[in-house]
Amino acid sequence: MQINAAVLDKMGAAPPYATSKPLAIRSVDLAPPGPDEVTIKVAAAGLCHSDLSVINGDRPRPMPMALGHEASGVVHEVGAGVGDLKRGDHVVVVFVPSCGHCAPCAEGRPALCEPGAAANAAGTLLSGARRLNLEGAPLNHHMGCSVFATYATLSRRSLVRIDADIPLVEAALFGCAVLTGVGAVVNTAQVRAGASVAVVGLGGVGLAALIGAAAAGARQIVAVDMSQAKLEQAKALGATHTVNAAGADAKDQVRALSNGGVEYAFEFAGAIRALELAYGVTRRGGMTVTAGLPPSSATVSINAVSLVAEERTLKGSYIGSCVPSRDIPRFMALYRQGRLPVDKLLSGRLPLDQINHGFDLLREGNALRQVVVFG
Repeated sequence: MQINAAVLDKMGAAPPYATSKPLAIRSVDLAPPGPDEVTIKVAAAGLCHSDLSVINGDRPRPMPMALGHEASGVVHEVGAGVGDLKRGDHVVVVFVPSCGHCAPCAEGRPALCEPGAAANAAGTLLSGARRLNLEGAPLNHHMGCSVFATYATLSRRSLVRIDADIPLVEAALFGCAVLTGVGAVVNTAQVRAGASVAVVGLGGVGLAALIGAAAAGARQIVAVDMSQAKLEQAKALGATHTVNAAGADAKDQVRALSNGGVEYAFEFAGAIRALELAYGVTRRGGMTVTAGLPPSSATVSINAVSLVAEERTLKGSYIGSCVPSRDIPRFMALYRQGRLPVDKLLSGRLPLDQINHGFDLLREGNALRQVVVFG
């Protein structure tokens, strides 16, 4: 079938993107689903820094590529062997397909699926196939998804079925922002009720972590960012204190507010300075969790002896250490109860042809979670 998709021909375009237009809306051939694959009609797709990092070249991927990895949609067609989904089912897209058989999957850590990671790096679906074709040549998939498009063919293992009464625009955020942010709090760090928390970097993922910390019962949540507008938003979402990271004394402010440092600090800015700040505001015996994605060449410097002498922990979190088929329904139940106000993370809705402008807003720090909404 012919679809419209946002295609990136090469990385590293100069901003503003509304002028340079790195993403071109192209007419693309989409093949029907193969075995264990599903074609969906995309309902909504979120703009994420993981997409931006491909556009600007921080995370190299094979080109050309149809971008987009956070979405919701409706099943259009199922391939052979798919017996648990049918046309009309509502689904959320997950950006790492899990094979179910490799060592991480067998250990209950599907976010670290080895075949899934290899397929994502190669620009294919989990099967190794490409179901997109542009002018007679194969077109690479972004993280097995490529959902800045009217339709997408994906591995069945990239989808989680959801109840049809969940609004599809909000549902899109559960596939990345919510899994990554809330999951970092409740899965990676396992924040306890009554704990003290700092969240450094208040984009869509950081604010998802903030509402996750509130839902987990944290007694103190210190929100840290360079944007005063985002700090005000954090207050509305449950932050007990805010600190502007632009100040030279930001670390000292957080440590003073938390009586010597927080028990858990989370970094979502994808910047080394932010990670160092998060580590610096964590108390003795505390845990620093990073889910930001800096350029692959970036390195961080910490006082190594503090890991032992202060029993500190520095831990990475990918997709919030989630099991998506377990955690998406759980997080959606909390959303229904009003305990995870995911709808408040939405900062804008836009048509597909305005996607380059949307990435300008994201790059400038003037957006939380924007969503491309399809008809």
